[in-house]
Amino acid sequence: MGLESLLIFLLVGAVAGWLAGLIIKGFGFGLIGNIVVGIIGAFVAGFILPALGINIGGGILGAIIHATIGAVLLLFVIKFFKSRA
Repeated sequence: MGLESLLIFLLVGAVAGWLAGLIIKGFGFGLIGNIVVGIIGAFVAGFILPALGINIGGGILGAIIHATIGAVLLLFVIKFFKSRA
């Protein structure tokens, strides 16, 4: 992975984590936390969306949407289990 790919990877993760934090109220993690949530969200969406037959277009915008959907699902699950505890 080149430097440019790594920077795009981090940028997509940061934007996706930030958007997910706005959608699911009560979650703000800062820059590093947003990157981590966005990257984990991309992996979550990578497993769930194809299993449901959902295909999002390519490019950076498609990657941001994909990662944001996964991050929202991740934050929703975290919020659900935190409210149960």
